[in-house]
Amino acid sequence: MVPADQGGGVMRADLLTAGIDGLDEALAAVDAFDQALVGGLLRPQPAQAAGLAGLAEAVAGTPLAARAAEAAEKAAVGAAGEDHFVALAAARTALLGSVHDALAGRAQEATGRPAGEWTAQPGDQPKQLNVVAAARSWLCDLARRGWRGIDHDVVSGSAQVVSAMLPDPSLRRLAALLDGFAAELAASCPGAALDRVPARRWADLWSRGMLLTLPGAAGVPAAGRATGRLLPLGVDLHEHATAVQAQVHAVFEPADGATALVVRASVSAPKPDTVVGAGLWQLLRPHMSLLAAVSQGRSMDLVGMPLTAEGDLLWSDEYARQGEPADAFSTARVALPTAAEAAAAPLDRHPARIAVPVFIEGYTAQQGDEGLTFTVAGQPLAVDTDRIPAAGPLTPEAVTASVACIGLLRWDGGVFGVQPLAVETTVRKKPVAVQAGAWAGGTADKAGMKAEKAATDAAAVLRERAGRLLRK
Repeated sequence: MVPADQGGGVMRADLLTAGIDGLDEALAAVDAFDQALVGGLLRPQPAQAAGLAGLAEAVAGTPLAARAAEAAEKAAVGAAGEDHFVALAAARTALLGSVHDALAGRAQEATGRPAGEWTAQPGDQPKQLNVVAAARSWLCDLARRGWRGIDHDVVSGSAQVVSAMLPDPSLRRLAALLDGFAAELAASCPGAALDRVPARRWADLWSRGMLLTLPGAAGVPAAGRATGRLLPLGVDLHEHATAVQAQVHAVFEPADGATALVVRASVSAPKPDTVVGAGLWQLLRPHMSLLAAVSQGRSMDLVGMPLTAEGDLLWSDEYARQGEPADAFSTARVALPTAAEAAAAPLDRHPARIAVPVFIEGYTAQQGDEGLTFTVAGQPLAVDTDRIPAAGPLTPEAVTASVACIGLLRWDGGVFGVQPLAVETTVRKKPVAVQAGAWAGGTADKAGMKAEKAATDAAAVLRERAGRLLRK
């Protein structure tokens, strides 16, 4: 959004800094429950019992009230069963969902864009119910032991469960979560020796895993088919030691003239830990032609692309072809302000999931002790330069010198901030655009070419070593 005196709609930056009633109390109840999981629920102490009771009290006015109260009472005396742990996970998820809704509503009010409403969709029903039950049992064991009580024997109990899940497409979402969760826990064993426990993160993963074991929770089916023009805004790159994901944020203009939508298209791939930086794109390019369109500044024409109710395109190149040139900043100025936001699925209602595409200009950038800040209409807006990937030409220095920014509005550490995806700077009195995903489809940039070559060499070495192992 741009200031009104420059011909655009106003982003109400003052709303992003104003308080929200009940937010701190809800988060305090979540934190107290998370601390109960740190010590484990096999023999809870009085402080843990108070955290459990606080969670139940926080959802007392909801349909979960009776189940949450019973679960908190049983867990407080170390007698909780699987159904009780599921109820506690549901109560925690619902509470964070209410926080998400309040923050998302505030972001919608600030940007002035319309938002969609969620329509219940039937999820996939897993066929291997015994494997799902085994996953739930493992998660319950973790809750009883607590994060301070984990060891390699407990954590390794997930290995067979994950292996059994992977062949079933309806269980891969849960399998990927459990695999990554177990890897994090294994790297932190023994829990008793940890200096700091990531209580919020591990409780998030635990709660989500528990709920994904319920029938119908594992997937969000396609709500329809998308035919029209896709206008990319930018790429958000997520990197893990063993996996990488690129998420393209874009505006979709339906061919039938219906309201434009803010959508996402994602591609993921496993990766060795030696492939980093610009080399990550080599793993992703073969699976998504959209990455080349982002690099080249072009639109994509879609015909019958599956689209979920959450606004996620289930990308397949067979439904897409390259379109006309489309400048991301032109899209952000013209198409984004009137595009509707998709609703979040019930299990995705979490503050960490908030990522609202925004366009800002007319700001001043200031570097302070706590990092970079944009001053928008007299209000400070934190800029998260730590999320800028090394796999592109966008740098914190370019953001600091920028005059316009396409980014994702996020909520972290108790405040709203923006994650830059692309910026406009002035070079020799001419505007120059710098995209975080500029190297996604290939590059002639010297730094990018050097990084690509290093990644190619690393991949060749890995392939050669894998070949020797197979021959043996």
